[in-house]
Amino acid sequence: MPQFEGYTESSGGSSIEGYLKKILSGAVEDIATEKGKTLPGGLIFEIERPKREGQGDRATSVALQLSKAFGIPPRDLAAEIVSRAEKKLKESGGDAPIDKIEIAGPGFINFFLSKNWLCGVLRDVLDRRDAYGASDAGKGRRIQVEFVSANPTGPLHIGHGRGAAVGDVLANLLAFTGWKVEREYYINDAGLQMEILGRSTQARYFEVLGKPEMAPFPGDGYKGDYIADLARSVIAAEGERFLSMPLAESLPWFRRFAGDTILGEIKTDLANFGVKFDVWFSESSLYTRGLVPQAMEHLKKRGYAFEADGALWFKASDFEDEKDRVLIRTSGVPTYFASDIAYHKEKFDRGFDRVVDIWGADHHGYVPRMKAGVEAIGRSPDDLDVLLLQFVNLVRDGVQVAMSTRSGQFITLRDVVDEAGVDATRYFFLTRRSDSQLDFDLELAKRQSNDNPVYYVQYAHARICSIMREREGKIPAVSELNADVLDVEEARKVVNCLALFPQEIENASAELAPHAITTCAYSLAGFFHSFYNTNRILGEAPDVEATRLLLAEAVRIVLHRCLSLLGVSAPERM
Repeated sequence: MPQFEGYTESSGGSSIEGYLKKILSGAVEDIATEKGKTLPGGLIFEIERPKREGQGDRATSVALQLSKAFGIPPRDLAAEIVSRAEKKLKESGGDAPIDKIEIAGPGFINFFLSKNWLCGVLRDVLDRRDAYGASDAGKGRRIQVEFVSANPTGPLHIGHGRGAAVGDVLANLLAFTGWKVEREYYINDAGLQMEILGRSTQARYFEVLGKPEMAPFPGDGYKGDYIADLARSVIAAEGERFLSMPLAESLPWFRRFAGDTILGEIKTDLANFGVKFDVWFSESSLYTRGLVPQAMEHLKKRGYAFEADGALWFKASDFEDEKDRVLIRTSGVPTYFASDIAYHKEKFDRGFDRVVDIWGADHHGYVPRMKAGVEAIGRSPDDLDVLLLQFVNLVRDGVQVAMSTRSGQFITLRDVVDEAGVDATRYFFLTRRSDSQLDFDLELAKRQSNDNPVYYVQYAHARICSIMREREGKIPAVSELNADVLDVEEARKVVNCLALFPQEIENASAELAPHAITTCAYSLAGFFHSFYNTNRILGEAPDVEATRLLLAEAVRIVLHRCLSLLGVSAPERM
């Protein structure tokens, strides 16, 4: 039998996709054998959820995909597949999860799931509870997620905030799917930018003391108000003692003070944003530990570095790059590429099976070079994944807020969190793919209404908690589920959404797509709100009330899991 991409067996009643693929693959194999046909290599057919009502609960286009290979019109091939699939369903015995199968349009096959299957999904959620959707896909392998890693030359802006949310939630997602995750922040505390920071702070110090002519502000200096604040902090702590000291002598002190102070503020902002790192890795340690020259020697031994024109070069042309790249300049100063190779070698030397870097979108051209560097040190380029972050536009009252990091005019993460709160800020940062530009509507984020997506999801959770409080937390036994009560359109939509959750989580983990969690949460909240508005829960007949309560509890469990993965609170009252 051919292997169909995406086929997995999950536990409990929610593995309908795997079940259907197994039935269909058997039917297709039978037809191919009977007609002497060879199935196309890499055959993939998807089990999808129809977009229109009345087209069943799941659908596949496999007949359209194989029509040409089999030399049979799609609808005729669909009829043969359905005939064999129905036979296999009958042979399987027991309570079949399929009520009927229909052919639609040019050859789509639609499946209508049974009431017993609906009960099976709820049993699965209620039995596994917080573990529902978890998997062992990572098999305990070690993965490092390195994110934010902003230069300690200024406060975190909203772009850094998006990176913090994406990295943190991705790490949560990977841990939930069986990976052993380590979060790391790379502190860029070596190089020219730290020198410029020191000179900028030093110049503002003299300016605040009324002596700007003694240390003119550098043309490439950092211009934000925070630099003047740093200078005032120096005066408060050290007084005027640097006025009588040569600039070159005091500069290292200003550089260290400014860098340490800013890094401390970054750590505070991230902690307040719910983001904690396992490792804070200092770039300067690459040099104090001699890791850069060691990595360069490693590249030489492997034949990927050579000396020419007084410099050390990387054989980038061996990796389809347009030209070779400098590693060590003629001055003896390493390039950023050299330190990045040394850093990534150090990561893999620590025993990570896989490394994920989260970078700004402006670094997209650097990704192939970095993968080449990883391959050159002896690892597969697939061991490194790079997620790119597009820009965040802050919108207030329908107008985009102008920002420029160069001029020091930008909105800090702290400003946004203070105004919109941690929950809304984290959730909004995850509402779109990381490589898509994001418009952050500040007024919407603050709104306490269903227009606000995070409020909409949290309110669904709080609404269910309110129902349970009326029952004094007494949840019916799972054995009280009544399949007939679930056989209404609104309930079926809720259960279908619950059933898809494990696969959505597995896909999000495999694709490194944490934004998918907000999509899951919002869809489930919407289906539950619709169900609640048309199906009274309390005060109904005992079997109706019990079944609807169990459905609500299953929704609460999954919503709580989504919000937990997002690092967003799941309030019981709103």
